[in-house]
Amino acid sequence: MPSTVIRHFDYDAAAHRLDVQFVSGKCYSYFDVPEQLVAAMRRAPSKGSFFNRRIRDRYPFTRQ
Repeated sequence: MPSTVIRHFDYDAAAHRLDVQFVSGKCYSYFDVPEQLVAAMRRAPSKGSFFNRRIRDRYPFTRQ
């Protein structure tokens, strides 16, 4: 199901980095994100809700 908040996300397993592009156009990289968590996000019916509950404000990040 497409997200109304997240346009696209990609995961670099070697770096444990989750790159997220929001529909607003803003892009962020989240660090030290476990691969299992990203796999759960891929399966989640609402990517935005999952992101807000399990990733946002829990992992260090930078804005690109």
